[in-house]
Amino acid sequence: MKKILYFMVVLTAMMTAGETNSCFKCHQGIEHIRDHKSKMMEKIFAKADEADVAGNDCVVCHGGNPEASTKEKAHKGTPEYFKDNEGPKAFYPDPGSPWINENTCGMCHKKQIAAQWNNLMATEAGKIHGALWGFGAKDGYDHNHSNFGNENIHKRVGTDVYTKYMNELSIKEPQGFPKKMKALPPAPTAEEIEKDPTLSVYTYLRQECLRCHTGGKGRKRRGDFRGIGCSSCHIPYSNEGYYEGNDPTIDKNATGHMLVHAIQSSRKVKVKVHDKTYSGIPVETCTTCHNRGKRIGVSYQGLMETEYQANFDIQGNGQPKLHTKRYLHLQEDIHYSKGMLCQDCHTSIDHHGDGFNVGANLGAVEIECQDCHGTTDKYPWELPLGYSDEFKTTPKTGKSRGVGHTLAKYLEQGYVPKDKGDGFLLSARGNPLPKAIRKGNEVVMHLASGKDLTLKPLKLLKKEGKISKEGLVAMDQIKAHTDKLECYTCHATWAPQCYGCHVKIDYSGGKQNPDYLAASAVHHNGVTGEVHNLKDFLVDGKVTETRSYLRWENPALAQNGEGRISPVIPGCQVILTVIGKDGKAKLHNHIFKIPNKEGRGKEGVNSIVMSPVNPHTITKKARTCTSCHDSAKALGYGIEGGKYFADQSKTTIVDLMSADKTVLPNRTDEQMPSIPNLKDDLSRFVDENGTQLQTVGDHWKLSQALDNETRSKLDRRGVCLSCHQEMPSEDLAVSMMVHTAKFAGVKIDNKVHHSIIHKTILLSAWVQVLSALVLGGSLVYWLMKRRKRRK
Repeated sequence: MKKILYFMVVLTAMMTAGETNSCFKCHQGIEHIRDHKSKMMEKIFAKADEADVAGNDCVVCHGGNPEASTKEKAHKGTPEYFKDNEGPKAFYPDPGSPWINENTCGMCHKKQIAAQWNNLMATEAGKIHGALWGFGAKDGYDHNHSNFGNENIHKRVGTDVYTKYMNELSIKEPQGFPKKMKALPPAPTAEEIEKDPTLSVYTYLRQECLRCHTGGKGRKRRGDFRGIGCSSCHIPYSNEGYYEGNDPTIDKNATGHMLVHAIQSSRKVKVKVHDKTYSGIPVETCTTCHNRGKRIGVSYQGLMETEYQANFDIQGNGQPKLHTKRYLHLQEDIHYSKGMLCQDCHTSIDHHGDGFNVGANLGAVEIECQDCHGTTDKYPWELPLGYSDEFKTTPKTGKSRGVGHTLAKYLEQGYVPKDKGDGFLLSARGNPLPKAIRKGNEVVMHLASGKDLTLKPLKLLKKEGKISKEGLVAMDQIKAHTDKLECYTCHATWAPQCYGCHVKIDYSGGKQNPDYLAASAVHHNGVTGEVHNLKDFLVDGKVTETRSYLRWENPALAQNGEGRISPVIPGCQVILTVIGKDGKAKLHNHIFKIPNKEGRGKEGVNSIVMSPVNPHTITKKARTCTSCHDSAKALGYGIEGGKYFADQSKTTIVDLMSADKTVLPNRTDEQMPSIPNLKDDLSRFVDENGTQLQTVGDHWKLSQALDNETRSKLDRRGVCLSCHQEMPSEDLAVSMMVHTAKFAGVKIDNKVHHSIIHKTILLSAWVQVLSALVLGGSLVYWLMKRRKRRK
């Protein structure tokens, strides 16, 4: 009876909403934040009725005075009920703001709100640590700082199995899972820089790197418009930043507005834009932030930065900047091609955090490729928990993980398939994956777009004979690949490589720029400082960035924090110039040396970083064998072994010179000033003796260049010479074969060449084996004969 009464009250409120919602007097035509028939709206209308504002769903999230007749009065205060009960305590322009969302989103989504400040997207601990390392490793390997300072809450979000797993991992890697983090120090003054120019790292972080955290709205540039807190992801903003809905009060010619007034989340939540309807969170929402650093958002879409403006549009204009950059369109990730959004792989914990601090991405992400694809020997549910997430250099073994059959209540608030098949797949860390269902030996992915994909794990593909010969060799016959490599080591065929991060921080002439972190920390009713006037948050110094060169093809290889071989790209390769307030350089093209780290002694290792990465550029056809086994770059020796670049530690002057390179004019300038601590190409991070020349990953214990043994196994350069050194006439037998083929008119193309090598290997193997058998048999026969003679 109570349920029926509740339903009737809600239904009445929904039917009369348009009549009783006084907000519509001004905002007539605004889009409903959710479908009125949804469970979320049922709860919102029930809350409105409870607060004695029946039918007014707006004030349940925004607060404000529904009785007022003017904008100024309507956008102040909150209904009396909410002052002493859960709900907004004032008028909130953006209810998703983390500074107030415990009173809004937190009414229903308590676990996510409780975890938000420990989420890597809020703390930016990894980014902060990377910059601090590049400026001399002020914190060493420890992750001591975050945007605002925070400590772990009392309980992790996730299953008991997941909690146990993460507790053990935290003990193994304490520097990557700090219990407490301090707030980042303030930006230094120009006077403080005179005494200690290394403090400029805080200027760099606050003016450049820390714009993308969920505690602020970030930069107002094309491609960077977004909400704050929950609204960062759950409210749609277009790249142009214009409102295209029907609320007459929102200026449609001003940038910085949401696209439409609607929540975007799971596949059951439909968002209408003009005559188009979609569900899920578009990838471009994620790329408002994920376009710098490892650039995984834009890479997933197949976008690679370029310095050039091509292509021209029909008016002859060059390419417009997106995220302040221009792009080439390369091959997009196959998951993106199949219509998969970021949320289709990444879990709630990946996005919202689990309530505990984490220092960098590997600690925050709970999924591995094998969670859905398995291996050629085992289905995903046959693999042990922790597989490919070992944080040690041997593969995880143990009992099968199985599947899950229940979900935490907070996960049930999102989309859960009605047909749960044989159960939910489990993440590598033991949480159920709500959208990945086992059905027999197949996996059904229920995508946020509304599409269902049926996936055949590798073991099933092998049984059905649907894996290519190359694939079987790489994944099945060579077990070391499966045991020691990440899947994306081969299947990510390109990665953005931005070599040399030349940073100038200029404190001369009173130069100033906004401190985005400070702006986000000043807030009123959820609205942060950067929304109103960034000029209020100017700090000393102005940052300018440039780079040496860009590449995308065939990234180098290194060992990542999980102990597996992965692609590696330039991380923060800081080459720092600090200009003091008198206009003179305090530091000039400086690379810091970090003593007693990365296997180096007092001399120290260069603080420039090569970073292990999952590039998010997966293709079905993997990179070639030779791109790793016949590549000096893959080994870490640099592009073509670093042979192209001259000694960077010497200044280059280009002018009239004598034959002995004496510069003839007196009036000349340095073309390329020296970088004192850089003798090699920036792509070279280990030498042939195994000495590490750069930092490789600054977050996890196992991150390093490939060791000597691994490089020796990987290195097959010069293998062609093994055969061709005898051709055409260095060996009689080879010479006869070469000349016979020539006179017979045999054309040796790639296919014939493969056949020759294959036959040669088989023949050589059998000759050696049979020779050994013959010799062994002959020896046994001789010994037996000899015994008989003695008798």
